[in-house]
Amino acid sequence: MSAHDKAASSVRSITIDAERSGQRLDNFLLAILKGVPRTHIYRIVRKGEIRINKGRRRADYRLQTGDVVRIPPIATRVAPPAAPDLAWLNKLILFEDDLLLVLDKPSGMAVHGGSAVSYGVIEALRATRPQARSLELVHRLDRATSGCLLIAKRRSALRGLQESLRAGLFGKEYLALLDGRLAGGPRTVNAPLLRLEGGDRRVVVHATGKASTSRFVPETRFAEATLVRVYLDTGRTHQVRVHAAYLGHPVAGDERYGAAGRLGVWKDRGLGRLFLHAARLSFPHPGTGAVLTIESPLPVELRRVLESLDV
Repeated sequence: MSAHDKAASSVRSITIDAERSGQRLDNFLLAILKGVPRTHIYRIVRKGEIRINKGRRRADYRLQTGDVVRIPPIATRVAPPAAPDLAWLNKLILFEDDLLLVLDKPSGMAVHGGSAVSYGVIEALRATRPQARSLELVHRLDRATSGCLLIAKRRSALRGLQESLRAGLFGKEYLALLDGRLAGGPRTVNAPLLRLEGGDRRVVVHATGKASTSRFVPETRFAEATLVRVYLDTGRTHQVRVHAAYLGHPVAGDERYGAAGRLGVWKDRGLGRLFLHAARLSFPHPGTGAVLTIESPLPVELRRVLESLDV
């Protein structure tokens, strides 16, 4: 065993309180077993090593108040101290109170860790705030997308915010630069989206997909591109990107849904990322019910690209 490894000395039994009621088992274990790889956690759940009320449960089981979770001794890899290196993330908080925070997520940072990245926004925030046990994502943004990301600080807040999200009470506004000159005025895209099987998370417009609605409102037309505001009625994976490509005008810098021959053109313009930014988020506060509207300014690297374009 290396200096960075340690083994839990005994079986742990944790009784679920009201604050954690409704949380998925896998998310609960990820928060409790800090330093244990995500893949190992899913493996021990599948093998039945994690017991709830003496029975086996799937990773997506929703914990209930009074459940007793039995966790066996598990060898964990203790990560080197990461909080000092991640403290810069706290400077990107646009709003925070006792129940929630809104982060100005940078492009290129995943919202959570997985097979491709060791950590994401949620793991980074937990590392900088070890006392905050219940930090959870309310929604997600693509790794390449920047802007407003909402995070709940309590389970009760998470439940309330997700109920509002499902009820359509969220307002989501994006700024996107579309490749090519988009003719005409505002238009709504109602095109169902289907996520294909496989590891690349590719999404296509397909009749059997989930209903998806995006409204594109042109703001500035340039000689070879159009800056638009996009309003979402739904929140599907890659929704803005797929709907933009469906219009024949993919988001500038989109390596997955854009034309390969255009990527070099945009890089020459100084665009080294996807030009998609979650500019505004509005939602009912889970404590007061008052509608909050949080805005994120367009990042400087995207403003410079706009300044380089001819009208």
